[in-house]
Amino acid sequence: MKKKIVSLLLVGTLLLSMTACGGKKEEGGSGSGGKKTTITFAIWDNNLNDFIEQEDMVGKFQEEYPDIDVEVEKLKDDSEYWNAMKMRSSANELPDVMFNKTFTLSRFKDYLVDLSDTEAAKNNELAEGYGIDGKILGVPMTAGYEYVYYWKDMFEEAGVEVPTTWPQFMEAAQKLQDYYGKDNPDFMGLAIGLKDTWTDYPFMEFMPSLESGNGQNWNTMATEDEPFKEGTDVYNAFKKVDELFSSSSLGKDPLGLGNDQVTSLFAAKKGGMIALGDWGLQNIETNAGDISQLGSFYLPARNTESDPFNVIVQGDSFMGVTTHSKNQEAAIKFVEWFYSDAWYPDYLDYITSASAMTTFPKEKHEVLQEADELAEDANFVMYDGGGDDFQALQNETTFDYKNLGAQMATKDFDLDKALSELNTSWKAAREKLEIK
Repeated sequence: MKKKIVSLLLVGTLLLSMTACGGKKEEGGSGSGGKKTTITFAIWDNNLNDFIEQEDMVGKFQEEYPDIDVEVEKLKDDSEYWNAMKMRSSANELPDVMFNKTFTLSRFKDYLVDLSDTEAAKNNELAEGYGIDGKILGVPMTAGYEYVYYWKDMFEEAGVEVPTTWPQFMEAAQKLQDYYGKDNPDFMGLAIGLKDTWTDYPFMEFMPSLESGNGQNWNTMATEDEPFKEGTDVYNAFKKVDELFSSSSLGKDPLGLGNDQVTSLFAAKKGGMIALGDWGLQNIETNAGDISQLGSFYLPARNTESDPFNVIVQGDSFMGVTTHSKNQEAAIKFVEWFYSDAWYPDYLDYITSASAMTTFPKEKHEVLQEADELAEDANFVMYDGGGDDFQALQNETTFDYKNLGAQMATKDFDLDKALSELNTSWKAAREKLEIK
């Protein structure tokens, strides 16, 4: 059976395609005159899509389940994906199988079936930790760790040591900028493309949890009237980021560059450090080719070496079956197959991310192993993206930590004023929404 890859680059195109295809189709199973059951699988991940195409995922799946066909819907990026899924949830047209992030599981919880009884969920080391109301609504595909990548030879030449505290990290970024930037006006001590606001997530999204050691930090905020006031973990974390982003160590124009551009700059050694997840290694290697001098360390958010060295770990890409699916049994078979030895181990070999399955352990890439060797005292914090109350308060107050981070890189931005205004609106929103 020829594989069907549906590239949907625009939401409008996506919806037109859905209309033309009649949404999800129920074409019958093996007992209905030979017709196949078709399920849709929506993704945005380019690396996953490349592997699906190269390895003929649909063909391999049909070797075991010849009566089930799979249509892969590839959206351009995660922003378009969430916009499309939001529209489709309202139209009762979600795909049979979809991915979620930690921060979208609660958003789509009413549209996802319980996978607690599947072998995929039982053998996943993180799935239960992200359960909602006692149900496992998504099986994380990988265990995600966050790293700061750096070039060892550039550090050595500039006389920079791998930092283990936040003051050392700030110093390293500035020292790199001063050393290499004097001869290259496009150099970035810390390469970050804030034109794509999501790129500041290692700092704006994770730093409060790193500051507190509380992976449930956003949920804790939902119980507080003034979570942005001076002295809170959020305040302390954001003040650190503000100091970094307002410095010259990000180069001359971080707001004018996107993630792809700064990744290419870093790969060409026009950047000293870049903060990305384990998935970023693949992108760096693609651009650089030679990574023999590439190293990694965990982002040191702590103030002193006597403080806990908190490190984020999270489940990533939670595969779930939607309640809109007319073929839930077939969709669950696909999920089970995806996490079985028929597919998952080969995918693990293809990517740089860590395994989330106890049945298929994976040794880390040597570049990533360095971070563990440098932080033997690491305290791993399981990150949660925030539940219903937090999401509701975010929507009511328009608190967007990623946009806030980008604002920090603008001239004359007043963080204290912004946080004071957020405190006022946050308290009012809790009262209005009657959140306890």
